[in-house]
Amino acid sequence: MSYVNESAVAGSVLAARSVDFPPRVTIIDEGEPARAIYQIVSGNVMISKLLPDGRRQIFELLGPGGIFGVTPNGHHDSVAESLTEVRLTAFDKIPAENASNFNSFIAELLKIQICALHEHAVLLGRKSAVERVASYIMELIETPSNQARINQDLVTIRVIMTRSEIADYLGLTLETVSRAFSHLKRSGIISYERHDGIMQVHIKRLRPLTGTY
Repeated sequence: MSYVNESAVAGSVLAARSVDFPPRVTIIDEGEPARAIYQIVSGNVMISKLLPDGRRQIFELLGPGGIFGVTPNGHHDSVAESLTEVRLTAFDKIPAENASNFNSFIAELLKIQICALHEHAVLLGRKSAVERVASYIMELIETPSNQARINQDLVTIRVIMTRSEIADYLGLTLETVSRAFSHLKRSGIISYERHDGIMQVHIKRLRPLTGTY
C-alpha cells in the first residue's frame, strides 16, 4: 500500500476542494471523463481494472497522501473505490496540468507510487501464494502509523479488504488466498477471528515468508 507524507497535501498552491466519500463506493469509473486529480487526505482507496468477462485486477492500494485520477487523455483508464471513509482533495484537471508548480508537486508523489507498483509487479510475476499473502500483510503493517511498532514482535492490524478483494489484488483465486491465510494461522504466525477484522501478526516470523527480506 502506498503512503506519502500527509503534509504534501499543502504542497501545491492551486485552488482545491475537499470531498468526502463513505466506504465501498465508486469514486471514479473506468471510461468516464477525467475532470479532477485527487489526493487522499484520510482513508484508503483501491485502484482496479475490469476485463470484458468481469475479471478484476486490483493493482494499487493507496493511503493518505496517495494520488489518483492522473491520465494522459480526457478519460479515466481505471476504477477508484473507497475501502473506508475517505476525505480527498480534488484539483481541477486542466488548471492543474497547466501549472508548473503542481506538475513538480505531483511528480514527487508519483515516484513513491511507481516504486510500489514495481514491487507489486514482482509479487504477481514471481512470488508463491504464501509469499504473496505474507507480503500483503506486511504492506498493512508497514504504514506511517505503525512505524513506532515496526520492530516489535507482535503487532495488531486491521484487515480492511475482503478475501475476494485480496485475491484480486494478489492475482490469486479466492480458494488459494483462503488456504494461504489458513496456513499462516495454523503456523501461529497470524491470529484472527474474522476475515475482515483485527489480526495479530508475529512480524519476525512473517518477514522471511514474504520472499523479500
